[in-house]
Amino acid sequence: MGNLDRPVNADHQTLVRVAWLYFMEGRTQSEIADALGTNRLRINRIINEARRSGLVGIQFNSRLASCVELEHELVGRGLKAAIIVPTPADPELVPVLIGQATAQYIAQTLRQTSIRGLGVGWGATLREMVRHMPEGRFPELCVNSVMGGLTHGLEINTFEIASDLARRLGANCEYFAAPIYAGSPDSRDTIVAQDVFQKALRLIRGDEMIVLSVGDLTTRSLLVRFGLPDDIPIAELRACGATGDMLGQFFDAGGRPVEHEVNRRAVALPLADLAGVPTVVVASGGRNKAAAITAVLRARLASVLVCDEETARVAASAAA
Repeated sequence: MGNLDRPVNADHQTLVRVAWLYFMEGRTQSEIADALGTNRLRINRIINEARRSGLVGIQFNSRLASCVELEHELVGRGLKAAIIVPTPADPELVPVLIGQATAQYIAQTLRQTSIRGLGVGWGATLREMVRHMPEGRFPELCVNSVMGGLTHGLEINTFEIASDLARRLGANCEYFAAPIYAGSPDSRDTIVAQDVFQKALRLIRGDEMIVLSVGDLTTRSLLVRFGLPDDIPIAELRACGATGDMLGQFFDAGGRPVEHEVNRRAVALPLADLAGVPTVVVASGGRNKAAAITAVLRARLASVLVCDEETARVAASAAA
């Protein structure tokens, strides 16, 4: 089996990233060990394996090499981190691969830093993140949903994702126990004004990390299919310039919230408040979401992007 046909699993991703940092960027083994949250002995073994396996030769022989290069380009543009995975031939695998990569990033961050508040949104990619999250024991950590949810049970829902993730991590869990949309802006204000929701919002604003997914305006969007109020037609949102949504709030091509009532009905952390969160991870991919991810990059709504390569390249080019 040649290097280009090798399955892209977690061990191979680590191998490529270590080799890139050592051979291409000239970092020391100690610097790499600190960056990846491991020890110098393991880094030394990985470098030896890269040499032995033929990963490193006259040229960098891996389909992940271009992903790592793109990661560094995105970080150079202002992101705290970027995790880019190869785009699979089957579009249905995009959320699986991105979810897996997101789980690895969060697990590593939890091991390296002291995080007490972890907020989560909803969607298929975050469901896959939970499925691939290594089991842990973080009794001081609180996992909380940062938005209301659907009124019928689905494993992609905010409540299920928050509770399942907390269970995997051995952490506490807090719900934002409300529907994702209120019937009107006034009723939304009435809901949020209650003490229990004011307390929930204070908790969310104190999160050190929030993990979200981005939606588009196609029929692939779970929000369009399951969560959007019946009285809000997609055509109306498009007419307002909507490109995508995050936290149930729709934004335009520049990442600015559109002028539409639906945003004032969303029972969630306002998009503007993301600026006060130390780390906002946006985990999304697929060409149908390229325009929405472009808007996220333009507006700097994310500090960490987890995406597939083809989509990230389109978004990075458009956002430049």
